[in-house]
Amino acid sequence: MTSRTIDAVDLTLSWAYAFGNPEVAGDFRTTPEDFVVDEFLGFEPSGEGEHVYLQVRKRNNNTAWIVKLLARLADVKPMDVGYCGLKDRNAVTKQWFSVYLPKGEEPNWSDINDDTVEVLKVSRHNKKLRRGTHVCNHFQIRLRNLSGALESLPERLAKIESLGVPNYFGEQRFGRGAQNLVRAEELLVSRIKVKNRQLRGLYISAARSYLFNAVLSKRVQDTSWQQLLPGEVSSEAGLATGPLWGRGRPLVSERVAELEQLQVSALQSWCDGLEHVGLDQERRQLQLLSAGFSYQLVDTDLTLKFALPPGCYATAMLREICQLNEMPAASDVV
Repeated sequence: MTSRTIDAVDLTLSWAYAFGNPEVAGDFRTTPEDFVVDEFLGFEPSGEGEHVYLQVRKRNNNTAWIVKLLARLADVKPMDVGYCGLKDRNAVTKQWFSVYLPKGEEPNWSDINDDTVEVLKVSRHNKKLRRGTHVCNHFQIRLRNLSGALESLPERLAKIESLGVPNYFGEQRFGRGAQNLVRAEELLVSRIKVKNRQLRGLYISAARSYLFNAVLSKRVQDTSWQQLLPGEVSSEAGLATGPLWGRGRPLVSERVAELEQLQVSALQSWCDGLEHVGLDQERRQLQLLSAGFSYQLVDTDLTLKFALPPGCYATAMLREICQLNEMPAASDVV
């Protein structure tokens, strides 16, 4: 089959719903306080080592900006500042950063404090924080001014608590107007060079994520997203998985590989490109299960509490609950 470019296919970001289209709509992120995230490391810093660990609470700031603040204050390069994952800008979040400072005195970390940033804890450890180091993220989210079939919410929320939701990558991954996918096409197919390493990685991840979502959406449509197909590789939890494209032999049976390839045949050029950028094939769990799920519905406001593993999106949960009227534009990734 002849490969087609991004101009020849409909890059929809409308993925299949597991429990039908939501019958309720509501306002999302009216204020940063409506989206609260608390990153849980799962271990205590040892108190000694070459890396300073800082727990920072930020409001209406993205992770990259905090990295720059800490690097400037400590007089180090941004690459010497580590973190477990990006956190949304339009939110109130607590997350951990590490700063490589093997010698010399530490700065006064509270110098970065203002109305939007506060250093909560300072310690030391012997390892730099890296992506996915944390155990989970705890969320408290408020959806306001709900309208529609509110009486259907309890049943839908019960299903989500027990069965989970499709583990889609969030729309934030693809950039505003899906521009990260346009850039991915230029990189992977047109072979336009991207000198900025961070942006290059962002575009590659966007393409990989889009292909995964396309396969998962089809599995949701045929109701197999919670079932292991014959010859399919399971996750550590024993659940069904989907492809993260890269080089190497398929990790699944020929039949499963053919089914997955069929869903992305219009973007075969992306698959080929991902095999040439140094990534190995991986698998990602199709089913997203939360921990500690609870909710409170007061009048037309719904407050949700739950925890998700690293690399998973709260918006994947929310889209199954409610049609989201997001006030500001989405920023970066959770």
